[in-house]
Amino acid sequence: MAGAAAAGGEGWSSRWAFILAAVGSAVGLGNLVRFPAEAGANGGGAFVIFYIFCVLLIGLPVLLSETLLGRHGQRSAIESVKKVAAESGASQWWSLAAGVGMVAAFLVLTYYSVLAGWVIYFIGVFAGDLGGPSGLFGGALSDYSVEQVQGILPALQADSSTMLLMHAIFMSITIFAVARGVTSGIEKVAVWLMPSFFILFLGITIYGAFTGAFGAALEFLFAFDPSRLLDPNVQLSALGQALFSLSLGSALMITYGAYASRDVNLAKTSAQIASADTSVAIIAGLAIFPITFAALAPEALAAVLAGEEQVQGGLGLLFVSLPVAFQTMPAGGIIGLLFFIMVFFAALTSSVALLEASVSWAVDRFKIARWLATAILGGAAYLIGAWASFSFNSQAEFQPLDFLIFSGQPVFGIIDELTAKIMLPVSALLVAIFVGWVANRQLIDSENGISGGLHRVWLFLVRWLCPLVITAILLFGLFPGLLG
Repeated sequence: MAGAAAAGGEGWSSRWAFILAAVGSAVGLGNLVRFPAEAGANGGGAFVIFYIFCVLLIGLPVLLSETLLGRHGQRSAIESVKKVAAESGASQWWSLAAGVGMVAAFLVLTYYSVLAGWVIYFIGVFAGDLGGPSGLFGGALSDYSVEQVQGILPALQADSSTMLLMHAIFMSITIFAVARGVTSGIEKVAVWLMPSFFILFLGITIYGAFTGAFGAALEFLFAFDPSRLLDPNVQLSALGQALFSLSLGSALMITYGAYASRDVNLAKTSAQIASADTSVAIIAGLAIFPITFAALAPEALAAVLAGEEQVQGGLGLLFVSLPVAFQTMPAGGIIGLLFFIMVFFAALTSSVALLEASVSWAVDRFKIARWLATAILGGAAYLIGAWASFSFNSQAEFQPLDFLIFSGQPVFGIIDELTAKIMLPVSALLVAIFVGWVANRQLIDSENGISGGLHRVWLFLVRWLCPLVITAILLFGLFPGLLG
């Protein structure tokens, strides 16, 4: 039985559709490259252990809180929180918990689509290397020197017209999927692409294990130094990654929870979502670093493993280090193509969730057609993203907010810092306080799917530990000097 919800009364056709869609919303570009880089730079095994504890003690309780708000409200994220607040005799201002997250999700989409456009470009680069159309993408990759491969991304960033075209292609695909609705669009994207993603993901991991520096990757990711467990920088990085990885504080899980039917056990489903997302994050390092390390000179690899050199992380790892590595490995052209197709699948399942959060609200609030709401909001996201994309070339010197964490940041960086370090933690904090202290207990308990001792543990975490920890993330993110 599908759940009746906002935006036309649609819902997921099954529990597995809900799980695949939710996992797809969480697994994205940052999940694939941010976790491995953070783990390697922050103590390897110590970071991984602390990260898993953070997922269990912080991420999972907040995830369950968000999905139960959506399932009870059966409307858009903001309206669902308003409904719970009204039934609890609380102020309607608590809807800011979802409102801040929804705006954050929309802002993330604006630049996320630009980055996903780069993924499409690199699919073209590797397809051209296999004999496909390569005119737009600069010719066969196998003919490039290492320096030329390293220069592909900077050249793309300097080519505004091509970057905007890729951005437009990706945003158009996202708009098309969301405009088709929950069952016919978003669910179909998740049901088809997530299994394909996992097949490619496991295949590339096996490929790296047999052809790459798998032992070095294991040492880099999981070497355990107990002293690093007490390092506040490691702890803060793991906490932030746990929230980021599960898409918490973005109203996505409230929105997707609204489409879940009453026979879905939210506690069990939330645990499955968190487990799948965490597994992808951890295994991603075993897929990426064996391939990356195989391309390093022995002395360079030794310096990385000794902690004397930092491995390139984030966008540089995805769009510079990995293409160089693929070029030097057996069957690297086809593996590189499959890898970027896999990343595209992950990016698309995330982008439809980011757009759906605001589309659901617009349809619910203004009673307009879904296709119109999707076109307006998707078009607005494209325009903001296009403006932000100029941060990489001629407008990089434009720094409109030159204070605190925004100092020296172009538009792209400002959006990233604003959402990751302020809006997402604020939304997650408000959700934890609202569910733990304000919402009607009987109402909450009827939705969460847990009882007895486990319920008491969850309530303690939501009331006390989650707000304290998320507040710490917010403060240290805004004032990094507090860590000394």
